Amino acid sequence: MQVAIVLYPGFTSLDVIGPYEVWGRLPDTEVVFVAERPGLVVNDLRSLSVNVVAGFGDVPNPDVVLIGGGPGQTEQMSDGNLHEWLRRVDGASAWTTSVCTGSLILAAAGVLTGRRATSHWAALEHLAEFGVTPSKERVVIDGHYATAAGVSAGIDMALTLAGLLVGDDVAQTVQLIIEYAPEPPYHAGALESAPARVVESAMEKLSTRFPSR
Repeated sequence: MQVAIVLYPGFTSLDVIGPYEVWGRLPDTEVVFVAERPGLVVNDLRSLSVNVVAGFGDVPNPDVVLIGGGPGQTEQMSDGNLHEWLRRVDGASAWTTSVCTGSLILAAAGVLTGRRATSHWAALEHLAEFGVTPSKERVVIDGHYATAAGVSAGIDMALTLAGLLVGDDVAQTVQLIIEYAPEPPYHAGALESAPARVVESAMEKLSTRFPSR
């Protein structure tokens, strides 16, 4: 099984590295990072880069496709080589997946039209602009599409998909290996539980990236 993880400048690291840590441990699985322009691709914090050796033409038939989000997502919304590749590989992939605002890129490419999907809470409403039904669920499965909410939800999605691909026992073994048993020190990880002042602060920081309609 081949998993293709798409990178672009300004990607959020955990969006893609979380699922990589899960899927890279599955039996008989090759994970390849792919980009429109191979080479060093720098993340949104501009302090981590991945040396991508594969271009779109090098990965024509992946079994699983993943695209994450990040501030660089806004530059990937116009139709072009990335969208063309996503549509092409989506036609044959077993699963097409996203984390965070990666679902907006899939939606803009037209592959999620008429589907349910999720995204980062601050961007969720924008899915409807592309004919996609927004869902507040942390992980959404609709057909052969698996979308995850913001950033850390990618680990949940990857484990969910691992169970569907190779069975619950293998998925749980990976979960134990990576010791994924979150016990956050705060209850501020969702709009419903975060204090009002924290919500206000987060919305202020994200306002330029996710303007309200």
